[in-house]
Amino acid sequence: MSVITETRLEFTKLGSRIGAEIRGLDLSADLSEATIAQIHEALNEHKALVFREANVLDDDAQVRFASRFGPLTNAHPTVASVDGKPAVLPVDSENGSANNWHTDVTFVVNPPQASTLRSITLPTYGGETLIASSAGAYQDLPDELRNFTDTLWAIHTNDYDYSVPKNLEHANAEERRKEFTRVHFETAHPVVRVHPLTGERGLFIGGFAQRLRIVGLSNTESKDILRLLQAYITRPENVVRVNWEPNQLVLFDNRITQHYAPDNYDGQPRKLNRVTVAGDIPVGVDGRHSTAIKGDSSTYSETVVLEESVFAGAQR
Repeated sequence: MSVITETRLEFTKLGSRIGAEIRGLDLSADLSEATIAQIHEALNEHKALVFREANVLDDDAQVRFASRFGPLTNAHPTVASVDGKPAVLPVDSENGSANNWHTDVTFVVNPPQASTLRSITLPTYGGETLIASSAGAYQDLPDELRNFTDTLWAIHTNDYDYSVPKNLEHANAEERRKEFTRVHFETAHPVVRVHPLTGERGLFIGGFAQRLRIVGLSNTESKDILRLLQAYITRPENVVRVNWEPNQLVLFDNRITQHYAPDNYDGQPRKLNRVTVAGDIPVGVDGRHSTAIKGDSSTYSETVVLEESVFAGAQR
């Protein structure tokens, strides 16, 4: 494999709050530690990075690249991986669409720190991925609401109401749901998570927090508050819309984003493969860590223990 020389990477911003892209960086090459550090720096700043003409043409190259950012998780706690590739999850339209806002695998106590998606089969139109900055959402909150939200904790679970009308469900939705919930997970997470590297605060909610209530509040109160907070995350200024093209990889920080894949391609084939990087246990603004209530995630992913960053607290 070729070796990338020490040049300064030039990422082009896709929006003021989230997203940047770069074209022609060969991610299958033996990237230097300095190059990986630059990518990590850009990820901390932009939260979602789009690599076009990335030369990541197979699962092995995607796994090699993702592993430069830390140990990998298994493909999923309950869903099967690509055959022979335990770290690779197929994101295939044949199995339905991830058309709800979510952060990957927040129902476990140690969700992935980052996710990579690689294009394989794309529709002729539609099929984009929307990625939202939960830090931008937190910054938008009025002071009174922000102070209140800092104190909240929510229960995340994989056994949740998908809220999809039966006439719009995918043909094998029931079988897919049984696979997804074959092991029941519940975890208490802070509604506001402090990013362990940048010190930014972000709303840590999404689809897996919708089923059960905020700790200490009724179901009705919880739904109303979560709906209010979620609306800040999905404001257009906090969202980047990633258009897919062949030979493309997207890397996003799972700790401070949500994403959504609109079902807007009229049943055409759409397939991406996902590889995720193991994460740490979330921490709230009061310094308390998330706690597992049901389910053991240790066979899915190791827990990364991060040394305290010099940036921690800088943007709190």
